[in-house]
Amino acid sequence: MVSRSLFLTLFYLLILPGLLSAQSRQEGPVIQDYGAVWPVDNPDFKTPLDEPLKVVFDIMNSPDSKSSLNASIETAARFLNMHAQAGVPLNNLKVALVVHNKASKDIITSASYQNKYGVGNPNEEMVKALLNAGVQIVFCGQSSFSRDFPREETIEGVQFGLSAMTALIQLQNEGYRLIKF
Repeated sequence: MVSRSLFLTLFYLLILPGLLSAQSRQEGPVIQDYGAVWPVDNPDFKTPLDEPLKVVFDIMNSPDSKSSLNASIETAARFLNMHAQAGVPLNNLKVALVVHNKASKDIITSASYQNKYGVGNPNEEMVKALLNAGVQIVFCGQSSFSRDFPREETIEGVQFGLSAMTALIQLQNEGYRLIKF
């Protein structure tokens, strides 16, 4: 009969580390500090590695807390990391965000955000990392005016469009597939 302490020792040394490692999310390789994902080994529904994946995310919501990350924007980081971890070459990953409505505040500089909300923009570094990874971010010109976020306050690299509706149509006409969370 195995003593309880011996069983617990074996469990903690041999079994538990395997269980924990199988259940941990992995960061990167495209966006290091955002978008950690769960590895999925040998899925039945295979991801093609040699086909382009063109996606546009419709980003319109934002958390009520001014100091929280926008999980909808982080979805783009998860998309990039997940597919890169699965072996899809980066040149096959084309990602665009169309930002409007409540999410408009999440793409302004920390200085502007600080002036409006009293804290720095928690999304600024994530937005910059996405831009540096080649993600196209289009800001709705209509939301810019209606929500009082002028072009000068947006993070460098964010593009202005006529409207979110127009940008979504244009990107879909270019073969991007719409994902709305």
